[in-house]
Amino acid sequence: MTHPVKGIDHCFALVDDLDAAAAQFAALGFTLSPRGIHSAAKGTANYTIMFPQDYFELLGILQPTEANAPRRALLASAGQGLHAIACRIDDAEQAAEALAELGIATQGLGSFSRPVPLPDGSEGIAAFSTVSFSPDQVPLGMVFMCQHKTRDTVWIPDLLEHANTACGLDAILAISDTPEEDALRLARLWSDGTVSTEDGLVKITTGPNSAPLILSTPARMAALFPGIDLSGTAKGAFTAMRVKVRDLDAAEHCLKTAKVSFCKTASGLAVGPEFSAGVLLEFVRT
Repeated sequence: MTHPVKGIDHCFALVDDLDAAAAQFAALGFTLSPRGIHSAAKGTANYTIMFPQDYFELLGILQPTEANAPRRALLASAGQGLHAIACRIDDAEQAAEALAELGIATQGLGSFSRPVPLPDGSEGIAAFSTVSFSPDQVPLGMVFMCQHKTRDTVWIPDLLEHANTACGLDAILAISDTPEEDALRLARLWSDGTVSTEDGLVKITTGPNSAPLILSTPARMAALFPGIDLSGTAKGAFTAMRVKVRDLDAAEHCLKTAKVSFCKTASGLAVGPEFSAGVLLEFVRT
């Protein structure tokens, strides 16, 4: 069967304090959606930061429940930060079947929805079906697949403009002690997944109009972001999110207005995880 996974749809940070994390990202010049409340059984809520082709999500726990016990344990053991990548698919059930034919194990197939406040004051519904890759398929973090059933209530035009001029995910970066080995395992998760290495960085392509995943050793990652303390990122998950901006000067103005410390990198500007809910955040020109 044809491999069903077409790229990266979004990524999410699991955070200790959802509203504090939202305030941090708003201060950095991002437009956030209204808070989305999940079911009482889930006990969670989120904010999204939308771009034309993909997005970023802040996910937090409002009330402890049996369903969110694994995520509470993950926060306690690994810390807040960039824990998950969601992949693009057309149909979750068909994706699970196709991946099984290809020898790639999945789990947790299911559907859910949440209410969405709309700009005109009304309320819509955002509906999804998801299925996860089994943990033994994923050497770093969590990777799952997301079928959007109501795109119009997720990609709302009013949410696409940001003061920092952000317009998309450029790359997701992760620390690995064995980046070449881990990259080969991760590349299997995408239809167009291929691996290349340059200057100590191992790059996994994930599809057309899709952010790549870049792995490196701890020392090489530290060299990319001089002066930033990487210890505040989530352990065993993803480390950094590189965001495309149309105007790097506008992004820098937002950082200065927020009075956060940042460093210049080879590609742009980087903010340490203490200012962005455990996510090392880099702004680069589109």
